[in-house]
Amino acid sequence: MTATHRQRLLAALVALAAAAAYAAVTLLRFGRYTISSFDNAIFEQAIKSYAHLGAPVVDIKAPGYNILGDHFSPITALVAPVYRLVPSAQTVLLAQVVLIAVSIHVVAVLGMRRLGTAVGLAIGVAYAVSFGVQSAIEADFHEVAFAAPLLALAGAAYVDRRFDRVVWWSLPLLLVKEDLGVTVAAIGIVLWLSGDRRRGPLLAIGGVVATALVVLVVIPFFNTAGSYAYADDGGLLSAAFDGLGRKAATVLLTFGVTGLAALGSPWALVAVPTLLWRFTGDVPYYWGTDYHYSLVLMPIVFVAAIDAIERRPRLRWTVPAGLVVGGVLMVGSPLATLVDSTTYDEPPRAHSARAVLTMVPEGASVETDIGLMSHLVTDHTVYWIGSIGDTVPDYVLLDVLAGIGSPVDVEAYAEQAHGGEYDVVFDEDGFVLAARRPPNR
Repeated sequence: MTATHRQRLLAALVALAAAAAYAAVTLLRFGRYTISSFDNAIFEQAIKSYAHLGAPVVDIKAPGYNILGDHFSPITALVAPVYRLVPSAQTVLLAQVVLIAVSIHVVAVLGMRRLGTAVGLAIGVAYAVSFGVQSAIEADFHEVAFAAPLLALAGAAYVDRRFDRVVWWSLPLLLVKEDLGVTVAAIGIVLWLSGDRRRGPLLAIGGVVATALVVLVVIPFFNTAGSYAYADDGGLLSAAFDGLGRKAATVLLTFGVTGLAALGSPWALVAVPTLLWRFTGDVPYYWGTDYHYSLVLMPIVFVAAIDAIERRPRLRWTVPAGLVVGGVLMVGSPLATLVDSTTYDEPPRAHSARAVLTMVPEGASVETDIGLMSHLVTDHTVYWIGSIGDTVPDYVLLDVLAGIGSPVDVEAYAEQAHGGEYDVVFDEDGFVLAARRPPNR
């Protein structure tokens, strides 16, 4: 076996080990009915629509709502063929695990090929357990999972000075999410700085034009209000000075997991657009290290670290420094839960959750909160209590003890909101299910 084959095998083992661990984390969280958000349910509804060759309708956002009027992420349709074969929320969750595992393999192979087996393997492991990756897994599926392998592949091509491949791996980012067009533009700028005076400017201009087209034309076309709903999320200078300590900590940790080595490569500039839109936005949870917002940054900074260390071998000391930072961040992390015995205990309300879910017939329409939403989408038409509008559901299922603001008197709420009469058919451990009474009963 050649050295190259050994390196690829080691990279594959790291990626598979990470995939197994992250699959365990995400499936255990799902099986424990852990409340995260309604995002996984939203993406499953879109993918479910694609799987049946329809427009990506997400009734959770609003009845009949085309998700392309919210965010431009048509790349999620690539999950649809697998979902058609195995329709379940877990399929969507595991799709993210696979995408991240691919990026881990790419980064690990690049590191070993460029810096030697030991150093490259350490960087691959550091990327695999980085806080941005772990937080993304904890937040359930998001479209930016597709950005991880694309950015890793584009970065690897950059380190190899295969600028044509950088362009081809960058262009699909335009289908991941509308803000990544600016990231594509940043990649073009990096190519220009690195000597590609033709493709660099073209890619930069193309990224900006594509972003403007999507935000000003495509998304408003599909949006019922004819606008881009997140235009007001950017507070610009009015929000730029809010939460400076939290923002500084996020930047420090983002580059700190590489021992700050990433700052020695022009490729680190690719992280700037994501950091800018997060920090100028007036939504506080954009500013920290939680949720999925740092996933895009992780392949960028680790590829940048590889590039910087290859350029300046004396920076090899940054690898153990980055491992120390990553090791500290492992305390209380999602991966750390796998060695906590309580993770495998039956949650107090799990039996009731399973019981109430079995009482909702397949194909029925359900209005619900985020408590059990992700467990309903596969076999039901699901609406969110916050945006159901005038639609009248067959069932109303709410988690009144989760502290998410749902009405406690579910029957009264259902009858007031939808008219007619509803009967409570299940009420246990905070899960309350009301069924609509047939008109002639």
